[in-house]
Amino acid sequence: MRFARATAAVRVPATSGNLGPGFDSMGMAHNLWDEVHVRLTTGATRVVIQGQGRASLPTDESHLIVRAMRRGFQAAGLPEAGIELTCRNGIYQGRGLGSSAAAVVAGLLLVRGLVDHPEEFDDAAVLSLATGFEGHPDNAAPALHGGIVLSWVKDDPGRAAPPAEPGAGEASGPAGADGFAHADGPAPPGEAGEGSPSPAVGVARIEVAPEVRTTLLVPNAELATREARSVLPSEVPHADAAFTAARAGLLVVALERSPELLFEATRERLHQDYRADSMPQSAEVLRALREAGWPAVISGAGPSILVFDEVDRKTADLLADRGFRALRSGVGRKAHLIDV
Repeated sequence: MRFARATAAVRVPATSGNLGPGFDSMGMAHNLWDEVHVRLTTGATRVVIQGQGRASLPTDESHLIVRAMRRGFQAAGLPEAGIELTCRNGIYQGRGLGSSAAAVVAGLLLVRGLVDHPEEFDDAAVLSLATGFEGHPDNAAPALHGGIVLSWVKDDPGRAAPPAEPGAGEASGPAGADGFAHADGPAPPGEAGEGSPSPAVGVARIEVAPEVRTTLLVPNAELATREARSVLPSEVPHADAAFTAARAGLLVVALERSPELLFEATRERLHQDYRADSMPQSAEVLRALREAGWPAVISGAGPSILVFDEVDRKTADLLADRGFRALRSGVGRKAHLIDV
């Protein structure tokens, strides 16, 4: 491949990973977007950030979109070039809304938008590279494909061999083995990332029933993904794994044709309780919502909350008093290149 143009632009949606029981495998796109414009130059890298993260994100080569583009250049056999980015960020940072996956997908799709044979840099290639960055596909897959999707790493190298004498009642397997991390941000340096293998990833789209509605509850506080990842145990009881697997299957049925099952289908025992102490306010609000009958889950690694329903004005006002903004996000479209 060769560069065919010097400019490109892309829109990428926010995403929620996990969706409760679909740990590291289910994700949803929202109608909340980042828009990124790139221009290739012969000079130094320059990043202009508007909107979310403008006071905290880097503006040099360490910016995640730049790093993703460099990886895309390498994968496509392209020469290096100077990069000028303008980022118009609508996705909240550090809230469990897939901002890092959006950045990685944006960078890789921008590479597609610059080359002479974009069909050779197809969705499978982009998702594989993005999963290498992220360590898991459950945010990158819905960002790339839109809607609600199931995703899985084929022949997952993170799968541990069974122990010689497994403990009774436990499902074994180290969290993040071989760099395949648990949660929603990019893996830390030295784990998954630019130099990590790019695995083949499978994707299956869930056809969501038209009556399914969603609301995002976004808190004022941020939560570092690494912190949320670090509290997860390396082993879980077999009964908890079985309980959650059953609800993950039920969630597909509920989303496709039986929304009345969403409350039961969003129960799980693999991650939310373990993370509660790292986001006490979100855990308290989640508990109150579920006690009131709302089918609510933590969005990704948190601290945002996803409700599979439209939250009424009275409830939204009560949540605002506790520092949560209610957004009727809907099920979003896929990332896409736009005209410059």
